[in-house]
Amino acid sequence: MMPEQLKNFREIVTIADGARILLRPLTNEDQSLLTDLYSSINGDDLRYFRHNVKDPEVIRNWIEKLDYNSVIPILALVKEHPVGNATLHLGEGPRRHIGEVRIFLTKDFRKRGLGMKMLRTVVDIARKQGLHILIAEVIAENVKLIKAFETMGFKQQCALDDYFMFPDGETIDVKLMVMPLKVKVDEF
Repeated sequence: MMPEQLKNFREIVTIADGARILLRPLTNEDQSLLTDLYSSINGDDLRYFRHNVKDPEVIRNWIEKLDYNSVIPILALVKEHPVGNATLHLGEGPRRHIGEVRIFLTKDFRKRGLGMKMLRTVVDIARKQGLHILIAEVIAENVKLIKAFETMGFKQQCALDDYFMFPDGETIDVKLMVMPLKVKVDEF
């Protein structure tokens, strides 16, 4: 069941070149939109995904098991055409105060400011969910993306050597980015 704060959530963002994008929660009726979003992925991008998003069964499973208590997915649409997806993965048990951010944009909407707008939206949602910490795993060689996360208030917590392994066995380093959402106040 969708949390109250998301039921009426709709945000129209305008990026620097004037394109207007609707950000809204993914729903059970969005299987074809999600399939369309990931259909354009090439092999190079696909290497970075945890799942084979080109497999219709993977998408169908996500839609059928949509659980906003585990993952809050946000779609980015231009005139009902999907151009991006941001997800906030919610921790459980002793990690229930932590959320993990993941963002995917189609190639034609990268480096246009949409990623920052989506990240801001996810940060706002995380705050409203009462989360204390946000984390993101960013490929270490993607310096511009690391800088973008730092601009939003994330800090590099650590480097994880050989953390991602591609299908061919090649590994790549990852930076763990962390953003505190709840300020600690020292009392005396």
